[in-house]
Amino acid sequence: MALSKREKLTQALKDLEATTPDIEASAIVSVDGLMIASALPRDVEEDRVAAMSAAMLSLGERTAGELTRGELSEVYVKGENGYVILMSAGENAVLTALARKDAKLGLVFLDMKRTAEEIKDNV
Repeated sequence: MALSKREKLTQALKDLEATTPDIEASAIVSVDGLMIASALPRDVEEDRVAAMSAAMLSLGERTAGELTRGELSEVYVKGENGYVILMSAGENAVLTALARKDAKLGLVFLDMKRTAEEIKDNV
C-alpha cells in the first residue's frame, strides 16, 4: 500500500530523529504557520509550534535580507535546555527540530539539510 504524502513526511521526520540522536523532536510546517507533519511530544501544542516556526523563519529571512547577509540558511534559538532549529524546506515549508543542549550542531545541521531537501520534493 502506498503511503500518503503526510505519512511520507512523518516518516522523513522519524528517520531524521533515528539517524540523529541529538534531535529530540521535529516538525514540518507551512510558511503560513500550519502544521504539515510532526513527530512532536504529546504535550507540545502543534498549532503553536507551527505558528512560531513560520514567524521565526520569516523574521530571520527579513533580517538576513535587510542586513545584507545573503540567503538565510537556518535560524536557531539556544535555551538552557537545548536548541530550537529552523530551516527552510523549499519555498512552502519549514523544518523545525528540537535538539539536546549538548548537541553536535554541525551534524544536526547536516542531517537537517538532507531532510529539508527530501521534504521540499514532497511538499
